[in-house]
Amino acid sequence: MKHTILLVDDDRALSQLVSQYLEKSGYQVTVEDDGANAVRRIVDTQPSLVILDVMLPNVDGLTICRRVREEYKNPIIMLTALDEDIDEVVGLETGADDYLAKPIKPRVLLAHVRAQLRRSDRPLVSDLPARTAIVETQELLIDAGSRSVSKNGAPILLTTAEFDLLWMLASCPGEVVKRDELHQRIFKLEYDGVDRSIDLRVSRLRKKLGDDSKTPHIIKTIRNVGYQLALN
Repeated sequence: MKHTILLVDDDRALSQLVSQYLEKSGYQVTVEDDGANAVRRIVDTQPSLVILDVMLPNVDGLTICRRVREEYKNPIIMLTALDEDIDEVVGLETGADDYLAKPIKPRVLLAHVRAQLRRSDRPLVSDLPARTAIVETQELLIDAGSRSVSKNGAPILLTTAEFDLLWMLASCPGEVVKRDELHQRIFKLEYDGVDRSIDLRVSRLRKKLGDDSKTPHIIKTIRNVGYQLALN
């Protein structure tokens, strides 16, 4: 059975290009160009995945994402051409699973679609090598078996994608995990040195963990290399 994808974008030329590319890759794609109709279509049809543009007529993509999240649990990839600071975009509590900047290369979009659908079909964390099923830092308790995270005893709700990224870092506590390794393991695609997807995910994860983005102490940035889960 083919995975179904709903593409919500009012750029008809781009929608046609993306649709044809994804259909050739084996997906069934439908297009919606009006934000006012998108919420109903997402909830009623329950596609395997939604590709959602931020800038839409009548109702914007961020609003759509917030409105559908209680009734739609499958992955949402947000496309944004906004020139605003990237942390402000990811800081919005929309519930999107991924953010990609436009213009986007079709092969890159396809890689993200495949990664999200793999994660939706089967949690990625089961494939990850780990020294132990439970990792504990000074503040966090991360349990791979129950896929749960708590900070100082208080539970933190993470999406599947957020937990998978955290567990990749937790699998090597105190060690630096290179950005290109994270990118390869999540998206099965070589890092091109430009894609900000991993940085976006880390930014959103930090917010949920209460980690100051300017001076993070839980997930540290190792400049020009990658990220490190601090033990203390």
